[in-house]
Amino acid sequence: MIDLREYGVFPEHLPQGAAGEPARVTAVYRERYELICAAGERSGRLKTAAYYGGGELFPTVGDEVLIDGAAQEECRILRTLPRRTVFVRREPGPVPREQAVAANFDEVLILQSLNRDFNLHRLERYLAQAWQSGASPVVVLTKADLAAESAALLRAAEGAAPGVPVHAVSVRTGEGLEALAARLRPGRTFVLLGSSGVGKSSLVNALAGAELMQTGEIRAEDGRGRHTTTHRQLLRLPGGALVIDTPGMRALGMWDAAEGLSETFADVEQYLGRCRFSDCRHEREPGCVVRAALESGALPRERWESWCRLRGEAAYADDKAAYLRRRQQWHKEVAKRQRQIEKSGGKDRF
Repeated sequence: MIDLREYGVFPEHLPQGAAGEPARVTAVYRERYELICAAGERSGRLKTAAYYGGGELFPTVGDEVLIDGAAQEECRILRTLPRRTVFVRREPGPVPREQAVAANFDEVLILQSLNRDFNLHRLERYLAQAWQSGASPVVVLTKADLAAESAALLRAAEGAAPGVPVHAVSVRTGEGLEALAARLRPGRTFVLLGSSGVGKSSLVNALAGAELMQTGEIRAEDGRGRHTTTHRQLLRLPGGALVIDTPGMRALGMWDAAEGLSETFADVEQYLGRCRFSDCRHEREPGCVVRAALESGALPRERWESWCRLRGEAAYADDKAAYLRRRQQWHKEVAKRQRQIEKSGGKDRF
């Protein structure tokens, strides 16, 4: 018998009196799911009436579910249990819908490599998405041995992620691996978030001390690699920690990221709502607290510009039509104001 606590399934998470045995989804292959339950590893399929007619949330990797038929090699998934944390992305199509790509993780390991992949704007976007998921982010800067200015890049990452742990590691030299491994406690689940070629598979293998994940070759011309994960999967490291990797994490958008932006940009949002005018655009209006902070240097301009950029992405993802209407109205107001200036001979200014 398997102790499901070792796979992050705790009795306090389970509903009282629910029918079925608990299990956790460890991999997703279209219509088939791999599971771990007290009886061992099983393959599962969805109960048609519950999922295609009863409105149950379709499971994703990391989900806790209730099953029947655990004594058989293939069982039936009856129900998806409430999620503690979740990553979602927008499904393509005319009607926006959420699709869960990973669930029930404790921390998000945001990976960026310290070679040509390093990008602060992408890091800030990942931080917002991590906070929005309900879990805590941890920044992991890989390939530290390849960066001549790794110390400077480490400081830049710490500035973009205030209050968030930042680790610089190298799989080749072993730098930083011990400190990172100390975070990976038994029974806790960590999800990997990062672009292709940052070394996620190599890092997992180094932490595991075994070849758990296939690694891809690095292209010499640009230092990038291929994303080698082809399906969503949950792995248990020899030390007892659980790691989720999924190719779907590459396509995450800024779906409903208001809370994530507030956590990521608390240093920026402390100035909002304090201007003289409630509808202040933070451009040339008198009594603008944001502009004053920018001019004094209290608010770094690059942080303000990043917040504006990501807020725009979030607004666009949340309601594309409304976002475009607001942009169109803004352009009309600017054009109208410009005509007024031209009519007044340049005496009327913004």
